[in-house]
Amino acid sequence: MTTQILIIEPSDPLSLNEVIAAAKRHWSAYAKDKKQRTEGVALLSRVQKLKPVKSPPVVRIWFFQRAKRIEKDNLLVNSKHILDGLVLAGVLTDDRWDNYTDLEFRFRIDKKRPRIEVELIVQPLKEARI
Repeated sequence: MTTQILIIEPSDPLSLNEVIAAAKRHWSAYAKDKKQRTEGVALLSRVQKLKPVKSPPVVRIWFFQRAKRIEKDNLLVNSKHILDGLVLAGVLTDDRWDNYTDLEFRFRIDKKRPRIEVELIVQPLKEARI
């Protein structure tokens, strides 16, 4: 098993409520923010020297929040620009179903170091028995 970890810090995750509010203000407000966040994830992937994955990984996203201010389900919207950024950086070939096996979310409180950690866990292929 091989694991690569992308660390996004300091994290400034969006909540779904913020995405909805931005979309109501102006049709392009969320698109601009998503583009910046996606490109930011791609840049961090390159700076942290993540390598392209050879087979579909498990993608596990850890949200380390300063407080319980944003509900867990509202944080999940961030997975969109994280996956798109990994594709833009060439770490994932695409973000369709067949390009990762599972998408998991974990939540913790870390008052001193809020961040998002993205684990890409590649399981070894099992050899076929004849």
